[in-house]
Amino acid sequence: MNATILVVDDEYRMRKLVGDFLRKAGYDVVEAEDGQGALALLTPAIDLVILDVMMPGLDGWETCRQIRAQGETPVILLTARSEEADELQGFAVGADEYIAKPFSPQVLVARVRALLKRVRWSARNEVGVSEYGRLRIAAGAHEVFWDGKPLELTPKEYDLLCYLAEHRGRALSRKQLLDQIWGYDYFGDGRTVDTHINRLRIKLGEASGFVQTVRGWGYLFEVAK
Repeated sequence: MNATILVVDDEYRMRKLVGDFLRKAGYDVVEAEDGQGALALLTPAIDLVILDVMMPGLDGWETCRQIRAQGETPVILLTARSEEADELQGFAVGADEYIAKPFSPQVLVARVRALLKRVRWSARNEVGVSEYGRLRIAAGAHEVFWDGKPLELTPKEYDLLCYLAEHRGRALSRKQLLDQIWGYDYFGDGRTVDTHINRLRIKLGEASGFVQTVRGWGYLFEVAK
């Protein structure tokens, strides 16, 4: 069954451009012209949302927050603003990817493909409960706890933590993490990993030391003694 992508943009030409490339790549496409329309169309049948930030009424930031409040449907934000602060805000509201305009439609399709691969990888690993000292990862429930208190992680942060923990004690390069969490077709670089690791550590709080930096290489997960 083809994945279904919800494309949300107030500009018809942009929706058509993105939709046409996605259909050529084999995806089913649903369109909405604003945030309210997107939320009305958001059902379990939607596999991924491509969401423009600058829209009248309910903008992309708030729409993304509400999508994330309803579940873990992957979200790619599109915006004409490429400042680092805006990218960080995108991740803060729960976006999985952030692409600045103008962009290559082929690159966007590659990002979609990579993100859907990540979702499938996550689904294959959603079984069992793992405990690392006071840190508990309940994969079946897609939840992480520290001392019994839940930690609010984005889907990407959760997958990153799970992958690191799954390979406990093994130094993983930034490229390995990009390939496994973002997908082999992802066009980002090591800074993407660093940004997510920094945010993950902040949310882990006392457990932040479990994610250790391997200088000049990447990261490893090890339970602090």
